[in-house]
Amino acid sequence: MPRLLLATNNFGKLAEYDVLLEGCGWELVTPRDLGIDLEVDETGETYEANATMKARRGAQASGLVTLADDSGIEIEAMGGEPGLRSARFLGEHASYLERFAEIQRRLAKVPRERRRARFRCAIAVADPRTGAVRCAEGEVFGLIAGAPRGEGGFGYDPIFWVPQHSATMAELPEYQKNIISHRARAAAGARQILKELLYEHEREQGARS
Repeated sequence: MPRLLLATNNFGKLAEYDVLLEGCGWELVTPRDLGIDLEVDETGETYEANATMKARRGAQASGLVTLADDSGIEIEAMGGEPGLRSARFLGEHASYLERFAEIQRRLAKVPRERRRARFRCAIAVADPRTGAVRCAEGEVFGLIAGAPRGEGGFGYDPIFWVPQHSATMAELPEYQKNIISHRARAAAGARQILKELLYEHEREQGARS
């Protein structure tokens, strides 16, 4: 089974990808497994650009097909913030509770129906043999809750209210989140990319035998 490098050490993301990529035909490995450092300055102007940078860096460092993502939450009443800076909102060392509090402060006078937000995710898959990078994207729409709720998920999940389920993303059962989330929707496209790469890999292996 060929190995696929997941270019992240974020335990929350890794746990989700274990489920989202289950049965895809690839053995999942992490930078920690390989003893490599994949820190990249995320200077891109889109989620896709940042994901592509990370995927290329991983493929070059490991020689393996590499999957990387970039994601963020965009709040309409904040002009789309924090967006690309979601993981660094208020600074890299700010806690998510501090970020939640600042968001609530800014939205204090915003009525519930105008607290619209969306999660966005771009996944890039880089092939070291060809240098090609293919991308898939996903998004989910919701509202910013009045206070953090739920113990599941990670990041901004506790304040992202999903109206269709009357719950925050952090309150949803794992199986449900892994159907509707922005990362799940992007991963569906990534699975198709990985299926095509696996076919190419197996065809090459067959040609050599």
